[in-house]
Amino acid sequence: MPEGLPVGAMGLILDIPITLIGLKLLGPNFGIKNIFGLVMTSVFIDTITYFHGYTPLAANDALLSSVFGGVLFGFGLGLIFKAKGATGGTDTIAMIIAKNTRLPLGQLLIYVDSVVVLLGLAAFRDWRIPLYSWIVIFITGRVIDAVMQGFSYDKAIFIISDKHEEIRKKILIDMDRGGTYFLAEGMSGGKKKKVIYTNITRRELATLIDYIKEIDPHAFLTVIDANEIIGHGFKLIKED
Repeated sequence: MPEGLPVGAMGLILDIPITLIGLKLLGPNFGIKNIFGLVMTSVFIDTITYFHGYTPLAANDALLSSVFGGVLFGFGLGLIFKAKGATGGTDTIAMIIAKNTRLPLGQLLIYVDSVVVLLGLAAFRDWRIPLYSWIVIFITGRVIDAVMQGFSYDKAIFIISDKHEEIRKKILIDMDRGGTYFLAEGMSGGKKKKVIYTNITRRELATLIDYIKEIDPHAFLTVIDANEIIGHGFKLIKED
């Protein structure tokens, strides 16, 4: 067992200055949630360590530990960030940067933690530690963004077709979905056409594509993954 202060207690001490900076830059509401998250994180770390010890679940497989650790850590942080809280430390730094840059929080956490890992290399002098740490950092950042943006299989689709009236009826009547017309002009011939924009589910997409193939094989479609669709027929707007 390592000598000195427990990991959670040491993390709490190191994170206090960062928390004070976050409180000043991000406001008092952030400070209350951050202090609670910071204290509870330290308590849980030392409690689990007390009962389980420092031996990892997959003691002889650092890669497996890195992958599952990154997924679980990222999922937990994603839920905390979605509630507009923090656990102190590098996630507070990432939130401060995100406020001024509008970059995804998970992506910023990857950058900030990578700098910390490089500094840690000077202390441990072992390349294996930062290499495995980068695996954890990358997975954590991706999972955080996925949790915050939501898991959705809905689609946004643009349709250019001379049979736009038939497609419009299919969407409105048969599929009971809405849509929007855009008036567009072709770049090559300058011909004006109507573009249909609509949001549908993945299952409905297959039905719509089959129908368009049947009535207009020359139609042009652009299908985009929609992280989140808010409005009638999809996810309702929730007021805080």
